[in-house]
Amino acid sequence: MTSITVNAPAKLNLTLDVLGKRVDGYHEVKMVMQSVALADELTLTLGPGEGLTLSTNLGFLPVNGKNLAVVAALCLQRECGIAWEHLNIDLKKKIPVCAGTAGGSADAAAVLRGLNELLQLNLSPERLAQIGEEVGSDVPYCVLGGTALAEGRGERVTTLPAIPFCWVVMAKPDFPVSTPELFARLDGQRLRCHPDTTGLVTALREQDLHGVARRLFNVFEEILPQRKREQVEELKQTLLDNGALGACMTGTGPTVFGLFESGEIAQQAYEAVKRLPVEAFLTYTIPSNI
Repeated sequence: MTSITVNAPAKLNLTLDVLGKRVDGYHEVKMVMQSVALADELTLTLGPGEGLTLSTNLGFLPVNGKNLAVVAALCLQRECGIAWEHLNIDLKKKIPVCAGTAGGSADAAAVLRGLNELLQLNLSPERLAQIGEEVGSDVPYCVLGGTALAEGRGERVTTLPAIPFCWVVMAKPDFPVSTPELFARLDGQRLRCHPDTTGLVTALREQDLHGVARRLFNVFEEILPQRKREQVEELKQTLLDNGALGACMTGTGPTVFGLFESGEIAQQAYEAVKRLPVEAFLTYTIPSNI
């Protein structure tokens, strides 16, 4: 085998809680993550020549060591003491960029999974996740995917019962969100509310989709600048008005998503959201990335 194509599913935060700042400068988080079918596509090809190259369908993306897909490949090579003549990574982006959906981390995880198969390394998913921790905090989760609790910096991942299948409408508004800026704002104020993570996990164990949807919550919504917070709230309300069981912002934003039991209702909501100045996506939950 000289080539393999792997998918890199996007992630959503069903809950996102920040528990405080750590002595190492990172923040202690506790969040329930969920994979969806919306995914980037990466083709890894071994061939003659030397080094590593990356090509992509988006001209503004970095194609060097600033891209996590490249970082992941080099990290695996170093950790396992392996060599290749030439590796090309062809990345077709479908996940929105800078959207709170872990697109870069998903790409890195897909490279780890793909190279593991292509080079017949026979590394366990847990070992790949451990290597992914060196690449980025969300990479271990993205290696495993599905429904999981992420703690620490996000690198401690515990698999949870899969969410009951549901449709998802995602909407990315046309404004940027600076993750460092949001964490700085968070450090400067006291959060009034926190997600009911325990209750959400119980709802997952009971396969209660409505119970999950009622508990969607992201602490970063509270500390967004006012105009951005208003836009997120408007998007959430649009999704709820169009039949979503619950709606929430994912990651540090700005993407907002809603959960739907019915594909027909989700399609109608998607059509309504498409009329707004957003990037809109209709997708569904998946039980694993492996």
